[in-house]
Amino acid sequence: MNAPQRVEHPFPPLFNSESKTLILGSFPSVKSREAMFFYGHPQNRFWKLIALLCGEDVPVTTEEKSALILNNRLALWDSVQSCTVTGSSDSSVRDVVPNDLSVIFENSRVNRVFCNGALSYKMYTKYILPQTGVAAVKLPSTSPANAAYSLERLAEEWKVIFE
Repeated sequence: MNAPQRVEHPFPPLFNSESKTLILGSFPSVKSREAMFFYGHPQNRFWKLIALLCGEDVPVTTEEKSALILNNRLALWDSVQSCTVTGSSDSSVRDVVPNDLSVIFENSRVNRVFCNGALSYKMYTKYILPQTGVAAVKLPSTSPANAAYSLERLAEEWKVIFE
């Protein structure tokens, strides 16, 4: 088992002035921190899910992933700016410093927030909602740890982001 480490979020949010819908993760996994981009674990279903919902091919490169998000007026970031974490375990996250989402809200059209999983939702509701005043919707996690959800079941829940 890894020892708990104090970790800072290593990469910036992904959004542009046309982004309308923010998808918030909790904190990047070890694999995402190594890749310096969102949802870097090969077993995470995020990219397959968003491609499915958008009717597009699954992106492979960081550039393709960025284009998929931005071309569909989405934004990506995480609820947590820094924390103490053991490996990639959400249940180990503590000593949280939340992300400041004002840069996104002030420089985009974002008016809806969806949280990828329970920890993101908990952190958003506890630390960030008082600043934004924008209620978030909790969606089931795309993490491989959420084995109870098939890709099809995730798609059924997640289609709300495009409604």
